[in-house]
Amino acid sequence: MTTFEIKEDFMLNGQPFKIISGAIHYFRLPTSQWEDSLYNLKALGANTVETYLPWNIHEPAEGVFDFAGMKDVEAFVSLAQRLGLWVILRPSVYICAEWEFGGLPAWLLKESGIRLRSTDERFMSRVANYYQELLPRLAPLQVTQGGPVLMMQIENEYGSYGMDKEYLKATKALMEAGGIEVPLFTSDGAWEEALDAGTLIDEDVFVTGNFGSRSKENAAVLQQYFADHGKKWPLMCMEYWDGWFNRWGEPVIKRDPADLAMEVKEMLKLGSVNLYMFHGGSNFGFYNGCSAREEKDLPQVTSYDYDALLTEAGEPTEKYYLVQQAIKEVCPDVWQAEPRTKTLKNLGSYPINKSVSFFQTKEQMITPVASAYPQTMEQLDANYGYLLYDLELKNYQRENKLKIVEVSDRVQVFVDGQLQEVATTALGSEMMLQPGDQETMEVAVLVENQGRVNYGYKFNNPSQAKGIRGGVMQDIHFHQGYRHYPLTLAPEQIDKIDFSAGKNPQQPSFYAADFTLEEVADTFIDCSAYGKGVVLVNGFNLGRYWSKGPIHSLYCPKDFLKVGANQIVIFETEGVELTAVTFSETPICDESLPPV
Repeated sequence: MTTFEIKEDFMLNGQPFKIISGAIHYFRLPTSQWEDSLYNLKALGANTVETYLPWNIHEPAEGVFDFAGMKDVEAFVSLAQRLGLWVILRPSVYICAEWEFGGLPAWLLKESGIRLRSTDERFMSRVANYYQELLPRLAPLQVTQGGPVLMMQIENEYGSYGMDKEYLKATKALMEAGGIEVPLFTSDGAWEEALDAGTLIDEDVFVTGNFGSRSKENAAVLQQYFADHGKKWPLMCMEYWDGWFNRWGEPVIKRDPADLAMEVKEMLKLGSVNLYMFHGGSNFGFYNGCSAREEKDLPQVTSYDYDALLTEAGEPTEKYYLVQQAIKEVCPDVWQAEPRTKTLKNLGSYPINKSVSFFQTKEQMITPVASAYPQTMEQLDANYGYLLYDLELKNYQRENKLKIVEVSDRVQVFVDGQLQEVATTALGSEMMLQPGDQETMEVAVLVENQGRVNYGYKFNNPSQAKGIRGGVMQDIHFHQGYRHYPLTLAPEQIDKIDFSAGKNPQQPSFYAADFTLEEVADTFIDCSAYGKGVVLVNGFNLGRYWSKGPIHSLYCPKDFLKVGANQIVIFETEGVELTAVTFSETPICDESLPPV
């Protein structure tokens, strides 16, 4: 039986072992790409792969679990073992990872006032229920039971959020009760305040750091922290940031490949490393996370390319080859090989052959929910995508004030089908309605959930609940009487679109292109002529596009295309009339955006 211990060194079968790892998130890649990505990690000279496990994809509704397809973590771990890689798992309920809500399921927000990542009994009971399903799947994968898993994480960067040691201890106890026998660890920023708040060092839980530069200085902080607590442990950077994520309206962030290789070399001389990310992949669907700066929310783009060693599509970069050389210089005995490459293709351009206004087809697609006051997405069990509120206001035949109070995230207000206002606000902003001659005004408020904050001070903020939380005020009174149309873009909704119901490109609209392909290949969809919305390929939600940039394309793996008949459906919200679906063999990025 394989043994793995943490002493003054990592000890694998009684011998010192340097962990050379890279992060690959199984849930950000189609399953057909897992093998090439894992092979390329091994060919780099690595011996280990690391992955998070997002709670929100595995328990999409409370008590409903999903481990199929791209969510099959057991299959991913088993494949890594067959390719000769060890595995580090991070099944902490919070992952950050620029992932929607940091991996927490949005249905938790139905509990008013719940304190996330704490000993709040309402939170911990849900964690326990999830772990009762998850941990029996992971336990057989441990090295103690013949699997490849060396270590598992208790919590992630908790020292950047809280200091509730009882919560950390309770999570540890749940994992141990669930059969987890391998060493447990925490990972935090490499400074004393974060380490004091986020670790269980006095409980002998291994401590790792997260950083992406100044290897010697950060390693020295970890070393001193160990010494202060009487520990003689090996050094490990659990997230060695080799690039960075991108947000809408900001320039693409790049890191110099030679600088990275130099820093990785220094870190390997000092200890073990996990490259974050090795292969970033994509935030398919509505799973992109969101940053927060002061009062502003800054949603992240669909691409999780991360400027990593492999591109979003899995192609080796200059960074790959330079880091490969750096590893060989420090660890000359590692096995290395040429990485696998792929061919991306431009599959042509195809006309949009039908369109319909969402307002005209919503009744066919969605059964509305009526209530006196507005409900949020979470209250409606429709946690992602869009929510349309329909209401009827009395027309006083003069300019009238309208205010939407406490709404998240992005709001478009239509009066009698005409766009009046676009706003992104949490507290509400006042707008003036210009009346027509009719007795009533039909007001439609389309709210987009642009992604829940995944890190920082707004994690427990009321704005994590999406939709209208306060209400809609006409003049200075709250209106009563709402019809809710949750638009999640699930396949069963897309199948009910009635393209004959009436087009109006000035309104949020669905567009469709039907076409045939003689071959399929990995490709990109050119969104540079579009406004803002979502692209669905044969029912699969590729994710969001936005003319703000910096990314003006969506990666489309061949897995979602078919030889023969295909249909692409686009939901466009900005009044841009779409005429074609055009493919590209390369991503389309705006290099002209000014730095933030």
